[in-house]
Amino acid sequence: MRPYQAQLARRNLRLARMKYGTVFSQTMRLSLRALTRQFGFSMELGDVMLLDGSWYVTHSGLLRLATRKGCVGIRVQPVPGFCSPEQSRWAFRATAFKAATCKGFNGYGDADPGNVSAVVRGAEMRIAETRAVNRALRKAYGIGICSVEEIGTFNPTSEPAAAAVRKPSQPAERHDHPLRDRLLVLVRQHRLDAGLVKLYAADFCGVEEIRQASREQMSTFIERLANAATTDADALRQKLATYEKTQAGAA
Repeated sequence: MRPYQAQLARRNLRLARMKYGTVFSQTMRLSLRALTRQFGFSMELGDVMLLDGSWYVTHSGLLRLATRKGCVGIRVQPVPGFCSPEQSRWAFRATAFKAATCKGFNGYGDADPGNVSAVVRGAEMRIAETRAVNRALRKAYGIGICSVEEIGTFNPTSEPAAAAVRKPSQPAERHDHPLRDRLLVLVRQHRLDAGLVKLYAADFCGVEEIRQASREQMSTFIERLANAATTDADALRQKLATYEKTQAGAA
């Protein structure tokens, strides 16, 4: 393993232990080390995520990998026979080109109200496109693990860490680290304004301050934020911009 890879592996393992605590087994550690060595995935940037004991790659992680590997382009086209705008059902074929002479690696993705989370209903077309791109890139670069966006009703906060490390005698608020870490990763990964994200979260949860929100409320908000950042980053930034006056008034 090269020096940079070894350093990245140590950072990934350290962050994984912090996030997943006692559920982070030896098998998971070895798998993460292998993913780091082979693909250069970074937990700090949100490239991979542990869900129900298995590692999943993220859309942003795949795009960063494609950039590092010199991917020359991705072509995405709808599959008309499987699309029904009236029923919000969409299907796309994506073709990833690793080099100018590459014939391309195809991947298909579909989405409809029955296989997406309730909080992103109405964005089925963009989710289908993302899933197609993910599958094409996974084929192109030989990535055997599934991507989180391909999961039917993916909930980014279904990570098992909190329940496994919580002690009954301690309040839940002290064990919100998986939620907090996930939110911080999203902010860094998509270069969002942390102050505006906090205001958006408080407004979304119907509380004056983000610390007053329940775990369930924050779980739903983080899922909304993650999907918005992936499927329509421009719309998300426009939404955050609406809170700039509120932020200025609080300063």
